[in-house]
This record gives sequence, C-alpha cells and structure tokens, in this order.
Amino acid sequence: DTLLINSVVLLCVFSSDVLALPIFKQEESNLPADSDNKILPFQYVLCAATSPAVKLHDETLTYLNQGQSYEIRMLDNRKIGELPEITDKMVKSIIRVVFHDRRLQYTEHQQLEGWRWNRPGDRILDLDIPMSVGIIDPRANPTQLNTVEFLWDPSKRTSVFIQVHCISTEFTMRKHGGEKGVPFRIQIDTFKENESEEYTEHLHSASCQVKVFKPKGADRKQKTDREKMEKKAPQEKEKYQPSYKTTILTECCPWPEVTYVSNSPSPGFSTSTHNSFPVAEGCSYIGFCLCVSLLQNLLPTATPQDAQQWLLRNRFSPFCRLFTNFSGADLLKLTREDVIQICGPADGIRLFNALKGRVVRPRLTIYVCQESQQAREQQPKHENGDAAANTFFVYHAIYLEELTAAELTEKIAQLFNISPRQINQIFKQGPTGIHVLVSDEMIQNFQDEVCFVLDTMKDDSNDGYHIILK
Repeated sequence: DTLLINSVVLLCVFSSDVLALPIFKQEESNLPADSDNKILPFQYVLCAATSPAVKLHDETLTYLNQGQSYEIRMLDNRKIGELPEITDKMVKSIIRVVFHDRRLQYTEHQQLEGWRWNRPGDRILDLDIPMSVGIIDPRANPTQLNTVEFLWDPSKRTSVFIQVHCISTEFTMRKHGGEKGVPFRIQIDTFKENESEEYTEHLHSASCQVKVFKPKGADRKQKTDREKMEKKAPQEKEKYQPSYKTTILTECCPWPEVTYVSNSPSPGFSTSTHNSFPVAEGCSYIGFCLCVSLLQNLLPTATPQDAQQWLLRNRFSPFCRLFTNFSGADLLKLTREDVIQICGPADGIRLFNALKGRVVRPRLTIYVCQESQQAREQQPKHENGDAAANTFFVYHAIYLEELTAAELTEKIAQLFNISPRQINQIFKQGPTGIHVLVSDEMIQNFQDEVCFVLDTMKDDSNDGYHIILK
C-alpha cells in the first residue's frame, strides 16, 4: 500500500511538471461543456428526421434526397437585451456543404474541382428561393459551388429551403460496387455588420452531419435503419438514440476563410492563332498566374486568440475547445506523444507536424517554364548559340507524389488554370527533336529534380493542346 501511494504521489508531481492542463483523451469528457447552460443567440433546425441507428453518444446523422428542397428554420434565440446592436438590423448567414471526413477535407479543393468537371454547369448547393421565407439578397457565387448566402432579420420569421445536388457516393473510391457513401456537413455561419457596413463580425456557427442519396434513397435508408432497430433486443436498443422528426444543428467553430477558391472565373484558352497559353494581365514573361495559400508557422508569441485562428485556418477546428486557453508557446511545448494523446494518432501526427513546420518531401519535383513568343523570335538571331544566356526565364515547381502521367497533366492544368481535358497529350523532346509520349514509366525514371521549358502545339481536331517538354 505504501509503495502504491508513493507511486501515485510521484505520478502527480511528474504530471504537474510536464503539463497542468488536461491532455489525455479520456479527460475530454470531464471538460466543462460550454454550451450546457448557455443559451445560444440563434438556432437552426433542419426539417429532416435523424437516423435511429446512431449510438447514444455519437453525433446525429440525417439522410437527404438529392435535389429535394429541405427547410432550415432560422430562429432568434436571444434573451431580452442580448446583442442589442443587431436589433432591427439584418444579419448575414452563409450555408455550406462540406466534407465530414478529415481525409477528404485535406483534398477538398481537388474533390470539388473533380465534381465540377464531371458535372459541368451544376451546383453542389442551391437555394429554393420561391419556397424560402424572409431571406433578402440571396446569392450563390459561381466559383463556390458548395456555398450560398443571404441576409435575414432575426425578429421576423425566416425559413430557407436548400437543395443538395451531390450524392455521398460520388466521393467514394470505386472498387467493387455498392460503396458506402461519405458523410457531409451542413454548416451555417452568421455575421453582423461592422463599422464599415460589411458583414464580417462573427456571431454564431452550427452544423450537422448528413448523407445524401439519389431521389427516394434517403427514405429507403431511413426505413432500413428503423427495421434494423426493431429487430434488436431491448437492451441493445437502449444504446441508440431515438429518431427525431427534425435535426437541430449544434454549435461549432466558424468555417475558416476560403483558402483556395479564386474570386475570378477561370480563364480559358486564347482564341488567337498564337501557339501559347494565354498571358495574364501584368504577367508578360509567363503564361499564367498562380495563387498559393501558404501554411504559416505558429509563433511562440501568438496569443490564445491567434492560436485559435491558426487552428481554424489549418483545419483543426474540432480541437479548438480543447486548446481554448493555449497560447502559441503552450502549443509548441507539446511533445509528439502529448498531441497524439489529445487528438488521436492521425490528427495528432498531422497537428505535431504542422506545429513544427514540417513539410513532407515530394517524390519528384519538376521545374517548368513556358517558352515565350519573344524568346522564339529572338532565338534564330543568335547564331553563336548563346541565345539562352540573354533570355530570362521564370520557372515554377510542380510536385508529384503518384508519379503518373495523369497526375502531371492535372498539375500542369492547375498551373495554367485550365481544365485537364484541354491537354490531350504530353510529349518529351527526345534525340534529334523527336516527340516521345510521356508515360508513367518515363516519369518514374526522371531524376529527383528536373527542369523543362514548356512549348504548346494546337490540336485542331478538338481545340485541345499538346504539351512538349524540352
């Protein structure tokens, strides 16, 4: 007994020296729930039934039919005298359909772009304006297919009807048929006006988990879940939530600012006879402009508020509450084992690498530069072979992980802000100027770092282009 007591004392002393804050996964349930006794300023209610096949302590799951209009009631939940600055004023709400799975969140841009090219002209999320009540100035940005926004008066009855056009199995790896669809999140962020009359001051955010099926599929899935639960023993049924007629969105962190969507439409190819990609305004020496969102390292001097913003920007919003009072220095002191204990293995390793600013080295780096028309015209004038010395080229890096021709095509298309379908084939200039078709095997035999000058050749058969690597 004495040995046991001494061990406990030593353990307590050691723990307080290392970290006096809750870091273990099992302690998460002992944290005070901020929203338990807190009345939120707004409440959003999705008029669709929750699944009965969800365990007690899991998040609710709601099934939706593709393209069907569903009502979301926007309720003013303020107490008397709360937030007087928005009384008799409009607020703005932004509704998004985003991925629930962390794995898909990392590649959200590529997933949504792939959906865009497979479903040209379609949107992921739409407003059913004729059925909606109380919304003003509804908008849907054509470059953000999964987002809609509108103004509304909290003092008046407001209901917005939404339609989700993508289905959960569209983002599942196709293997053998009957794949399980991925869950989405419907998130609503509400803002008030600032002094400049811009709706940028955050008020409230809430979200819920949904799965989207082909028409009538949600009804069949709900029926299947209900029948499955009816067959379970009474003791087993007690482990599951009842099905509710509506879904209440639960409070969450605000969605981070857009990091990858350009506010301008993607430019197409030039219609001139010039065998080159279009030159963007202000970029006379290259054929494209590229906007890159850089991952900023967290500094030790960051305040707890700055640390929260860093977590949001880097997709660690589920852990914002756990790290509410952590400054930049506090987060940077955490060891790899600490972070894994808090966040689990997958998210813990990712958070630790992000904190330490570690970047995964790509398998292959290709530096490319477009051969300008000016360089082509000047080259014959230099008979002594030193034309390249007098020509200034700017190279851009392409990082490859899969080492396939399809990946190279996609990365070049992204660099030039065009569709991969417009690139018909990629050739490498071989001996005596011959054009060799670039294959997966050829890419896998490139050096770790290789440089090319890109040339383009018009394909008159389908208005596409051939890329030549010189």
